[in-house]
Amino acid sequence: MTVRILLCDDHAVVRAGLLALLDSAPDIEVVGEAGTGEEALALVAKLTPDVVLMDLQLGEGIDGVETTRRLTSNTPSGAPHVLVLTTYDTDADITRAIEAGATGYLLKAERPEELFAAIHAAAQGRTALSAPVAGRVMANLRNPRPTLTDREREILGKLSQGLGNREIAKALFISEATVKTHLGRIYDKLGVDTRAGAVSVAKEQRLLP
Repeated sequence: MTVRILLCDDHAVVRAGLLALLDSAPDIEVVGEAGTGEEALALVAKLTPDVVLMDLQLGEGIDGVETTRRLTSNTPSGAPHVLVLTTYDTDADITRAIEAGATGYLLKAERPEELFAAIHAAAQGRTALSAPVAGRVMANLRNPRPTLTDREREILGKLSQGLGNREIAKALFISEATVKTHLGRIYDKLGVDTRAGAVSVAKEQRLLP
């Protein structure tokens, strides 16, 4: 069975390279290319691909995770499977993508034959993970990391940049009181009581966005 693919990556050179590579596979057909999440949503509705090969960082507009979430939850029927293909392998990225509904998660360093196999697995609804990603998923299952909300991750990211509560509040358009409330929850989840401690644990456990 020929698998119909939509490429979604904001770099034209990367898309061209993937197109050339996938064209060499006799049972894979690229039916469209998108440079933004919004464009991917529109093309999926029009072209109905079997699999969307999705990058996570898409420049301006919605990112790959939000695009994945909309593709897997808002499409009435025949929703495509989403196979993430990215250079980002942090625990936070992996978790967000899988929670958004991605069928698989591959790193761009994979060999062509691994990519082809993952595409066919994804088309059948089977999970496809790069070995390093699978290793991290298993490690996290054995030793669960603290679960932070998207807002808590945002605040933690600002914290790691050295911003104070007032600056964080201004950057995220929330009140200082709200920032303090979230910081308290972050400290509890990470088992720390200082800003420096929170940033240190977050870096150690790869929780930063």
